[in-house]
Amino acid sequence: MRIMGLDVGSKTVGVAVSDLFGWTAQGVEIIRINEENEDFGFNRLKELIDEYKVEKLVIGLPKNMNNTIGPRAEASMSYGKRASELFSLPVEYQDERLTTVQAEKMLINEANTSRAKRKKVIDKLAAVMILQNYLDKVSK
Repeated sequence: MRIMGLDVGSKTVGVAVSDLFGWTAQGVEIIRINEENEDFGFNRLKELIDEYKVEKLVIGLPKNMNNTIGPRAEASMSYGKRASELFSLPVEYQDERLTTVQAEKMLINEANTSRAKRKKVIDKLAAVMILQNYLDKVSK
């Protein structure tokens, strides 16, 4: 079963998919969105869901550090609800606190990536980390 991980932001959605066994996550792309114009990139998301034969979505849930739900987490849950309705797929949420920070540190320290290049891949790497954390959790 293929699972898709999403890192939902206000301007982009990072996309990752699992391998067929559900062991590893690979980055796919970053979908540009515009929340203000209600363009959430669902057409492109549907194309990717069909291409990879996705059976479940895992969406990063950016909780506050005190474990409460803030505006960004509410936006992610709203995105997940809409995606579930549009694509008739189950949606689960994965705590993503500090995922983007971890991804940025990885790109700086391990890949020595410039700021401009980091901006282009950070959301995709965050989606990979969200999905991989989920896959690791459910495989135990």
